Amino acid sequence: MVERVALLRAPNPSAMTLDGTNTWLLASRNGEAICIDPGPAIPAHVDRIVAYLRENALRLRSILLTHGHPDHAPAAPLLAAATGARTLAHRFSAAPHDDVLEDEAELRVGDLQIVAIEAPGHTLEHLVFYERESAALFTGDTILGTGTVVIAPPGGAMRPYQATLRRLLDEFGDARTICCGHGPIVTTPRAKIEEYIEHRQRREAELLAALAAGPQTIPDLVERIYRDADMRLWAAAARQMLAYLLALEEEHRVRARRLERPMTEREHAILNPDWVNVVGAEHAPLVEAELGAQLRLDTIYEYSLTPA
Repeated sequence: MVERVALLRAPNPSAMTLDGTNTWLLASRNGEAICIDPGPAIPAHVDRIVAYLRENALRLRSILLTHGHPDHAPAAPLLAAATGARTLAHRFSAAPHDDVLEDEAELRVGDLQIVAIEAPGHTLEHLVFYERESAALFTGDTILGTGTVVIAPPGGAMRPYQATLRRLLDEFGDARTICCGHGPIVTTPRAKIEEYIEHRQRREAELLAALAAGPQTIPDLVERIYRDADMRLWAAAARQMLAYLLALEEEHRVRARRLERPMTEREHAILNPDWVNVVGAEHAPLVEAELGAQLRLDTIYEYSLTPA
C-alpha cells in the first residue's frame, strides 16, 4: 500500500539544511499525488522523486512551494517538466509558478485536501500546508524538526513570525504531526510550537536585559548573549538580533543611534562575513539567502532602551 505521506530527503546536507531539505510526497487513493517542496535543482533528487512516483503508480498533479529559498524551490521546473504537474506558490513568490495560493485556499487532488496557510516570518512569501485526513502540518522553514529558524531581514521579520507561530498554535495545535522542511517529523506539534514561541520570548527578554545594562551595538549583544555558541554562528545571531531590534524600534521600546566612526574589523566580521570562507563556495549562496546577506550592514548603530 502506498504511504499517504512519504519523505524523500534531498542530498544537500549543510549547517543550514541539517541532513538535507525534506521533500514530501502525498498520495491520494486514486493514484494522484502532490509534492511539497521539491528541493534544490539536483537532477539526481528529481530523478528519485520521479522514480518513486513511477514505482508507486502515482500521477503528480501539483507541486506546492512553502517558499522560494534555493534549498526548497529550484527543482520545481525540472519536476514539472518531467511530470506535467503545475506549480503553486504564494502570490509574492519570485520562484517560477503557474498558480497562486491565497490564505485558507483549499486544494483538492483525489481525496487529498490541502489548506494553504499564509505564514510570513522566515520569509514574507512563506506558506504552510495542512492535509486534513492525515492531520499533517507541512511547515517548510517556519518550524524545523531540530533547532530553531533563522529570521533575517530584509526577507524575514520577527513580529509576523511570532504571529504565525501563535496562529499555528491556535488553529493547528491539534495536528498529529509536523512535517518540517528540515529534520525529523515532529510527533508532538503543540509542544513544539509552544517551545518555539517560548524560545523567541526568551531571546527577546535576554536582549532587553542586556540593553538595560547600557547602550550596545549588535556585535556587543551577540558576544554577550551568544557567548557560549560557536563563533561561526555569530553572524546568523547578528541577523536575529537585528530582526528583534527592528521590531522593538517600531514599537518605540528601543532607539538606535548611528555611530560616526568606521566599523572595526571585529564588527565587520560579525555583521558582514565572507561566507565563501566560512562555509565554502557550494553553500555560500544558500547561507546568504537565508541570512539576508543582500542587506549589508555597513554602518554601526548603538541601541538603547527608550526612556519610560
